[in-house]
This record gives sequence, C-alpha cells and structure tokens, in this order.
Amino acid sequence: MNGKLRLPSLNALRVFHVVAQHRSIRQAADELLVTPQAVGQQIKLLEDTLQVTLFERKGRSIEPTEAAILLSHYVKAGMEEFAEGVRRVTHSASRERINLNSSPYFATHYLLPRLSLFRDIMPSLDLRLTTMIDLPDFARDDIDLSVQWGYGDWTDYETALLVPDPKVICCTPAIGERIRTPADLAAFTLLDLVKSKRLWSDILRHLGVDLPRGNRSVGFDDAATMRRATMQGIGVGLVSLIDAEEDLRLGTLVAPLGLDALVGMPAEEVPGFHLVVPRGHLRVKALAALHRWLLEQDWRADLAAPLPKSAPYPG
Repeated sequence: MNGKLRLPSLNALRVFHVVAQHRSIRQAADELLVTPQAVGQQIKLLEDTLQVTLFERKGRSIEPTEAAILLSHYVKAGMEEFAEGVRRVTHSASRERINLNSSPYFATHYLLPRLSLFRDIMPSLDLRLTTMIDLPDFARDDIDLSVQWGYGDWTDYETALLVPDPKVICCTPAIGERIRTPADLAAFTLLDLVKSKRLWSDILRHLGVDLPRGNRSVGFDDAATMRRATMQGIGVGLVSLIDAEEDLRLGTLVAPLGLDALVGMPAEEVPGFHLVVPRGHLRVKALAALHRWLLEQDWRADLAAPLPKSAPYPG
C-alpha cells in the first residue's frame, strides 16, 4: 500500500453519520429503512477499517467516543458537500430556489418587512421561508441558510452576527414596586429560555448579584411565550428591546432597574441573531447573493433609538 490511506466504504460512513446524529442504532435503522443488525454490521466494519472504537455500548444505548465525535464533524461536512454537489448537478449552476430558515422572532420583526427588497434584486428567485427555533439539519430538512438566535457558537458552519438582541429586565407594575435593587430579584421567579441557560447567569453576574442555589426559575421554548408569562405576572422576564419599549410605553410592563441596567455587558454575553450556513452552500450563485444581501443590511437600524444613559421606567 506504500503508506496510502485506506478509506472506508461510503456506505459505512453514511450509516455512521446517521447513527452519530441519533445516537441510536434503532433510530438510525428506521431512518435508513434497514434492520438494526445491518446498521451494527456497518459500524463494526467502519471500526475494523479505522482500527478505533467509535461507540461505547451501554445496555441498549450507545455513547460516541472522542474519536467518533471528531470524525462526525468531518463526515457531516462531507455529506453536506455531496448533497450540494447533487443539487447543483440535478438543477442548475444558477439554482433559482432557496430554502431560508429563520428564528420566528427575526422573521417577524426584521426579515418580513425587508424581504420585498431582495425580491426586487432577484425577482425570478423561488424563495421558501420557514421558521424554526432550533438550528435545522441542513441536509435532512433541505435548508440552505438559517438565521438563528444564540451566541454564534456553531463551529461547524460559516456564521456571522446580523444584529444583537439586547434584553430588558421587565415585570408587571405590581412586581416592579417590590424591586428597587438587583438583589431584590432573588425574591421572584426568573423567567428563562430553555435554549440558553446562561442568559440570566450572565446578567446577574453583570449586576453583581449572587443568587442562592435552588432559586426559582421557569424555562420557555421561545421569547414570545416568556413575554406573555411576564405580562401575566408569573415572574421577572427578559424582554427583547423592541418589544420592551412597546410594553413600557403601553404600561403593561415596567423596567424596575431602568432601561440602562444591562448597558455595558460584554458583547460576547449579549445574544443575537446569527446567519448560519454550511460553507459549501456559498458556491451556488443564488445562495451567495442572498447571503451577501443579508450581511449588507443594516439590521441594527431596526432596533429602537439608542438607550439613554439614565432612562426612567413607567410605574
């Protein structure tokens, strides 16, 4: 062999890719429409070829080893490259259909009001918009680009921050009367996002508050539900700036610590909406055009005017 690398079979890598996604041989078998035994044989073949253990069997469940986690990143990237190559061959180099996925909040507050501007640039484009809270599986869900809420830590993809999502500590006027200092937050239920358990901890650290263990919190899948729970007096919530200014103006919520309480937080601790795309997708002309357009937009202009240094709150 003269030292030449022996690559495993493509079928074994494909099976490994699905097993790594599900972390279950049975679920992988269901997706691949084969028996669990057939899946197990392909994983064994791959392990024999690579001379490494990829999964540790623990009863009926499996856990990927460090080698499997490393390999999965490369196999996933390769599968996405294959998928994009097939799309380019079976359609055309100037593909006219794009599947854009977006966080529901970004789609409603930022994207939809501007989408006609892009249609003016590429009127023949067949643009399909879907909304999803979690990052989609680009290959399985047939998604080309996605705008996701978070901190930009999707290392397997090309990512770029479009606009930050600064939060305002909000509550009902009745609760607000009992909050005069950050330490008073410890007496109330803190409304949190399941997707980011670091949100409140970063904010409390910024405010110099050390909450006791076992503090009360309620998690929600999306910011809109958390906002409604805040209005219902379930606890103290973190409301996006655009919504908070509307709620404060109407008097349905107050900002007990002031609008400027979170000004000055480190940029890496402020979540935002990020453009996420598999690197190979940008080789398609239409996708590259939409990607470039999204990056060029001044999404920050859609935020309310900059917060004053000392903003009083209604209440």
